[in-house]
Amino acid sequence: MQEEMQGQEEEHAQDECLPYNIVERLEGPGIAPGDIKKLKEAGYHTIELVAYATKKDLATIKGISDAKVEKLHDAAFKMLQMGFTTATEVHQQRQDICQLTTGAKELDGLLKGGIETGSITEIFGEFRTGKTQLCHTLCVTCQLPMEQGGAEGKAMYIDTEGTFRPERLLEIAERYGLNGQDVLDNVSYARAYNSDHQSQLLMDAACMMADSRFGLLIVDSATGLYRTDYSGRGELSARQMHLAKFLRALSKIAATFGVACVITNQVVAQVDGGASMFGDNKKPIGGNIIAHASTTRLYLRKGRGENRVCKIYDSPCLAEGEASFSIQGSGIGDATD
Repeated sequence: MQEEMQGQEEEHAQDECLPYNIVERLEGPGIAPGDIKKLKEAGYHTIELVAYATKKDLATIKGISDAKVEKLHDAAFKMLQMGFTTATEVHQQRQDICQLTTGAKELDGLLKGGIETGSITEIFGEFRTGKTQLCHTLCVTCQLPMEQGGAEGKAMYIDTEGTFRPERLLEIAERYGLNGQDVLDNVSYARAYNSDHQSQLLMDAACMMADSRFGLLIVDSATGLYRTDYSGRGELSARQMHLAKFLRALSKIAATFGVACVITNQVVAQVDGGASMFGDNKKPIGGNIIAHASTTRLYLRKGRGENRVCKIYDSPCLAEGEASFSIQGSGIGDATD
């Protein structure tokens, strides 16, 4: 009996250290264990996910009445205290954010340490500009200790183009002195075959993150399947609505679990003759939907030889600038002469 009580105390202590609140904490007057089970079956594994959802979304859960929706929403709001706070408190909260090293000193300097956790970073550019290579490198560096530019967490990789290669992870792991098998075991991988499947995998990701510590979620690419599933101007509205819903869910995951969400995006040639701020006729696809969803947008282009150039396209805290890096056998590294 004493061992059982001690085990419960240890489990509760572990829950207190989590950056999110497990949905079981909503259980109380008017909210039964059966209601919690229905929430989890619908993909709501944390109180944050319940609070961030609209009442309209919660009302679609089978077996949850309108009255119960009100009770769940109110309870989640009260527990999270989702009202005004001070800039001082926000500043203190941002001290917990990690920057994942990219493997290149100049690029890390441009990003003030690396890829930020708790938000969405979009990486776009033409083919062979290093988007997928950077994603592979981040899968390894996110597992590093925080003092070495990591997040001490696992990585999750949603692959829509079939370009994920575990062999690359082994090469990068060797560079950082990490055990290759451990690195592979700490990366959860899934191949998405259509835009609906891509959204379902995101729900599965939230479920997994509620049970284990993750530091990174990659979607490579976030827009590729939408270009094939929705074709022509007649389906443009439906495509953008579906994409917006996916990106909103991704934003909730970043905010709830404090992971770095990295999405890659393709570019398309402008045919209207409009001026481009990049000095060429390429622009990222997805329009304003993806532009507003991404916290930081990075534009990659080819440089000399194996060198690539990263430009800060949009960011609320990073100054406009460029940095060079190279694609090496051991992942992303410093630019070569």
